[in-house]
Amino acid sequence: MNKLFKLDWVLIISISLLLIISLLIIYSVSFSGATFNPANFQKQIISIIIGISAMFFLSFFDYRLLNSHSTKLYFLMLIILTMVILFGKTVKGNTGWLEFFFFNFQPVELAKIIMVIFLASFLSKKKTQLSIFVRIISSIILIFIPIFLIMKQPDLGSATIILASWMTLLLASGLNKKNLALLLIFGILTTSSSWFFLKDYQKDRIINFVKPQNDPMGSGYNVIQATIAVGSGGIFGKGMGHGSQSQLNFLPEKHTDFIFSVITEELGLVGAMAIFVLFGIIFWRIKETARLARDNFGYLLTLGILSILFFQFLINVGMNIGVMPVAGVPLSFLSYGGSSMVIMLSAIGLVESVYLRRIKV
Repeated sequence: MNKLFKLDWVLIISISLLLIISLLIIYSVSFSGATFNPANFQKQIISIIIGISAMFFLSFFDYRLLNSHSTKLYFLMLIILTMVILFGKTVKGNTGWLEFFFFNFQPVELAKIIMVIFLASFLSKKKTQLSIFVRIISSIILIFIPIFLIMKQPDLGSATIILASWMTLLLASGLNKKNLALLLIFGILTTSSSWFFLKDYQKDRIINFVKPQNDPMGSGYNVIQATIAVGSGGIFGKGMGHGSQSQLNFLPEKHTDFIFSVITEELGLVGAMAIFVLFGIIFWRIKETARLARDNFGYLLTLGILSILFFQFLINVGMNIGVMPVAGVPLSFLSYGGSSMVIMLSAIGLVESVYLRRIKV
């Protein structure tokens, strides 16, 4: 019980406020006229309960034990990602789900965290044994296989998040200008070559990203409707349940990819700023935990989780305001989705585990 009070409650309370907003918005968009469809709302509640339970369990779990099992987790991840390709359920052109009885699981969400654990372990162990150049080449080889499997689904958004996390951890482990240039060249080549793995609808998203008016009823539709929703909210919004874009179903994927558009339409600029402030506090607290980490593994693990949350926030909000292509990246702690919710809350549990065992100052 004493350990419970030693957790970073500023971080936990900030995330809890986002979870409350998530439930309010999903409840709001679950109405179709006077008819209420409770399915998504109920599933989100269950996901949050499971995620919070996992968060507190992992908070008291010693994160350092993961350091010695990271290789096993890496190969387990490759097996699961291969199973997705062979036996996965296809939804809207993306073969990214495994079915287990009455629920679907999206393994790529777990893969993001496992890759952070593995890279944090690999880079912390090899820092004194290998030069930074050798570490870069080795890590490129190690991330190529999961990235390839993820692109076969295809899931460009998740592959981008993992690549961004990898680059963040390499930078944190001591990258000079020469190696940074090499890394950027690799990133450009990887991003360019990923075009050949994309399906036609994903290519259309990117082509019409700059000018969605090219296909206003097709691949540009989502971006146009999202930006209309964001702009129509004004300062204080139209009120819960009164957003025309969301309530009249003009806005697609309103409970998942475009939940930020619903928030800004119904809660206005004030609601959007509240989201920015809460995420800002979350990023700050995780950064502080990384700074106070007891060991290099804890430092890199925490930074890796921070990078996932930051880049998902950046890409998702960018999608909603029309400055980034639609990539199917959820907004952590807000978007509907059991796999993402449970895994991200579990990741916060690992951050709290590092915080509990931090260097006392």
